[in-house]
Amino acid sequence: MLDLRAHFARFLQADPHRLHFAAHSHHPWPDATRDAQLAAWDTAARLQDGKWDEILGPVLRDVQAKVARQLGLPDPTTLVFAPNTHEFVVRILSSLPLGRPPRILTTDAEFHSLTRQLARLGEEGLIEVTRIATEPHATFLDRFATAARAGFDLVWVSEVFFSSGFAPGDGAAGLGALAEAAGEAVLVIDGYHGFMARPVDLSALASRAFYTSGGYKYAMAGEGCCFLHCPPGWLPRPRATGWYAAFGALAGPQGEVGYATDGWRFMGATFDPSGLYRLAAALGWFEAQGLTTAMVRDHAHALQRRLVAGLDGTGLDPARLVVPLDEPRRGNFLTFDLPDAEAWQARLSAAGIVTDRRATRLRFGFGLYQTGAEVDALLDRLSRMAS
Repeated sequence: MLDLRAHFARFLQADPHRLHFAAHSHHPWPDATRDAQLAAWDTAARLQDGKWDEILGPVLRDVQAKVARQLGLPDPTTLVFAPNTHEFVVRILSSLPLGRPPRILTTDAEFHSLTRQLARLGEEGLIEVTRIATEPHATFLDRFATAARAGFDLVWVSEVFFSSGFAPGDGAAGLGALAEAAGEAVLVIDGYHGFMARPVDLSALASRAFYTSGGYKYAMAGEGCCFLHCPPGWLPRPRATGWYAAFGALAGPQGEVGYATDGWRFMGATFDPSGLYRLAAALGWFEAQGLTTAMVRDHAHALQRRLVAGLDGTGLDPARLVVPLDEPRRGNFLTFDLPDAEAWQARLSAAGIVTDRRATRLRFGFGLYQTGAEVDALLDRLSRMAS
C-alpha cells in the first residue's frame, strides 16, 4: 500500500489528532504546493505589471499541458481556467439559443454551482429543465438516454455523482454512452469528483464534450483554479464574456466582438493566479512520484474495503451504503444514508474525525495522504464512540 504521508507533512502536522476523511470535499495539499504559493508571490514582486506575460504565457501553458496529459486531450489549448466552475456555468448558459427558453437535460444529483443557477433561471421561465433521477443507479443510463431522445439544447451530467459516489460515466465507454445519449445537444461533463480520482480518457470525446473540474478536490491544489475543456467549434461566442477572451486569434465578422478560436473564447478577466501555480506544482509532484489516477483509485478502494471490513461494533452498518463495495462504478468516497446523519457528523467531529454530509448522507473520502493506519485509527475511534 502507498505511503505518501511524508509529502503532506505540513497539512498532517498542523493538527496531528485530526483524522481527515473528507478528501472528496477538501483534499490536503502536498507540501510542494506551499512553495508554489510563494512562487506566485515572488513572481508578482519580481515582475509587477509584467507578471501577466509570464502567467498567461509559460505558466498557463505548463498547467494546460499537465491537465491535458491527465485527461488524454490531444490539444492543451482547448483548456481554459477560472476561479470557480460557476463562471463556466454562466458562460455556457449564456451561449444557448435565444427566442425561446432553452431546453436543458440534467440529473437530480448535480452540484450547487449548476442546480442553484438553473433553479433561479427556471423561476423566471428563462429555461426549461428536465431532471432525471439518478437512483436506481442500475437503470440510470437507460433512463437518461431515453429522456435525451426528446431533444435538448444542453445536456449536463456528472462523471461521479457527489450525493452518492456512483460513477455513471465509468471509463471511456461510459462517457461515450453519455455522449451518444446527448444527441446533437451541447454536452457538459462535470468531472469534479472524477478528475484525479478515477481514470478518464477524453481523447475520443475531445471534439464532442465540454469537461470541467478543478484543483479543490482530488487534484490536491486547493481552491481558485478550475478548468474547462472546450471542444473546437462548439459555442464559439458566449454572451457572458471577459476581456481575456479576446486574446489570440480572433473569430467573427468585422465590427463584431472578437473571440479567440481555441479554449480562450471561454476566458473571463483578471484573477488570482496563485491557484495555477499550486495546480502545476501538485500535478508536477504527482508525475514525479510516478503516480497514475488508476493507482489513486486502487489505493482509495483498498482503504474503503479496509474500513467496511472493520465496521462491526461501530454502529455504522454497511447495508446503509448508497453505493456498495461490490459496485465497481464508484468514486473514491463512501456514502452512508443515515436518518441521524447530522448527529453522526457532530459526534465524529467531536472525536477529531472530519467527514462531510449532504442531508441524510454521510460521506467518507479517501486519498493519497492516508494509509491503512489512518483507517485503523478511524475504526478505533468509532468503536470507542459506540461503547
